Amino acid sequence: MLKSLNISNLAVVTKLQMNFGNGLNLLTGETGSGKSIIVDALGMLLGGRASSEMIRSGEQKAYVEGVFQVIKHQQLFSTLETAGLEADSKEIVIRREISSSGRSRVFVNDELTTVAFLRELRPFLVDIHGQNEQQTLLYAESHLDLLDLYAGLEKESEQIRNKYHSWQKLEKELAEIKRSEAERLRLLDILEFQVAEIEKVCLEVGEDERLQDERKLLINGEKITNMSVHCYDLLYDSNESVLKNIVVISKKIDELANLDPRFSEYLETVKSARYGLEDLAYFLRDYVDEADFSPQRLKEVEERLIEIDKLKRKYGSSIEAILQTAEEMREKLFRLRSSDIREQELVPAIAKAKQDYLALAKSLSKQRQHSAKELEKVVMEELKHLAMERTQFRMGFLNSTEERATERGIDTVEMLVSTNVGEEFRSLVKVASGGELSRLMLALKTITAPSEYPRTLVFDEVDVGIGGRVAEAVGQRLKRLATTNQVLCVTHQAQIARFADMHYSVEKQVISGRTEVNVEKLDQLGRVEELARMIGGSQITELTRQHASELLVEYK
Repeated sequence: MLKSLNISNLAVVTKLQMNFGNGLNLLTGETGSGKSIIVDALGMLLGGRASSEMIRSGEQKAYVEGVFQVIKHQQLFSTLETAGLEADSKEIVIRREISSSGRSRVFVNDELTTVAFLRELRPFLVDIHGQNEQQTLLYAESHLDLLDLYAGLEKESEQIRNKYHSWQKLEKELAEIKRSEAERLRLLDILEFQVAEIEKVCLEVGEDERLQDERKLLINGEKITNMSVHCYDLLYDSNESVLKNIVVISKKIDELANLDPRFSEYLETVKSARYGLEDLAYFLRDYVDEADFSPQRLKEVEERLIEIDKLKRKYGSSIEAILQTAEEMREKLFRLRSSDIREQELVPAIAKAKQDYLALAKSLSKQRQHSAKELEKVVMEELKHLAMERTQFRMGFLNSTEERATERGIDTVEMLVSTNVGEEFRSLVKVASGGELSRLMLALKTITAPSEYPRTLVFDEVDVGIGGRVAEAVGQRLKRLATTNQVLCVTHQAQIARFADMHYSVEKQVISGRTEVNVEKLDQLGRVEELARMIGGSQITELTRQHASELLVEYK
């Protein structure tokens, strides 16, 4: 669950810290008080859109940080470990920073990571549903996803996707082979020329780096030779060379050691220095004798580097990439040269791949249709709790045939509803109102929320367009959902707010001429006042307070 959320310099928020608890956490306040900013900040923390425009005026950076309490979950921890992040079995701390330059930095458990990785973590931590998310029900494509989620067919869905792609890959290869003969010959000529161009150069991995080093030596050849000769002269060849002086020193130290034994320990030091310098002198002598700094060699090296750079521009940024490109082109050449044989191989392979796909697709379709009947019953039962007793719900399967084969199988599914007794079933997309969509989304989320791996479910004004008895039913459903998942809900309905385990009031204040958002965790008296405001508006009377108190007492 989400333990705490810290927001700094975001929109009209200067500094805000909220601590959340188990069960149902409610945010209430006047319209425009800043409730949605909190939900948006949470969405941004889990990979949502962020821009410099979100930073509070006059500030350079904005921060959002969330602390999540987690249970041991293999897939979650594997996701963290794959990204090279340490997996704490108790907490995950996520921090996102936005700068005025537009750059965004992301940290998970104090390790720098990416926004894309936040999106990978999001399904394990938070599920946000607001007005925009509810609109996904208006897209029939999402209906099949919800059915598979309810039926636990995610694995089968992945398998059918893989089968379909394998089948289509073979179909595509066959289509390429069946291109016109002129096109095939043209491709053969191009690939043969390109492969020959690479092979002619006889590249070796690491060769370019070695040549660059050699080129550097050749360019500085005269300087290197002069310095080497000078060093050799100073060490060995001149009348006052270092080695001649060391020989003298060695003899003098030997004489001193005979007079005073304390000099004996330095005899070996002088001898080692002499041997080391002699080795260096011989190396300098041989280096000058053997070095080849000829202009001809420099020309050869530069011409070779130009040749390699030309291939890099055409076939890859490195020698390894060029060689990999050449290997891929050889494979294409082999396929083109043996196209007749490959075509004979592909025909039965495609038939087998299609057969495997259809067998799995038909099996998956049967499972979906069986699960659809169960889902219909469960949704109908849930809708009763949400004051939609008269609504009938069906999962409509539209011509599940081979002609409809896609990566999702052979099924096209659409949710159908009849909102009044005696009316025919129609597409949910065409007949559902905003309030009905809100309640249907809540019902589906209640059914499909993973109880085996609880997470934070966020409902941003899911109660829009409803009130009275319906709002009461929604509140009861949110409360029941909060027994297995932490729920964070933004609401304007007192009938829902009464069910809160933790209740927060959000309001805007003007401090030193600047608007700021303030959040207060309400005690019992504060809840009475807030519910009274929600019931009676700006004019709070003793009657509305009494009504608010009765709502809380009645719930308890």
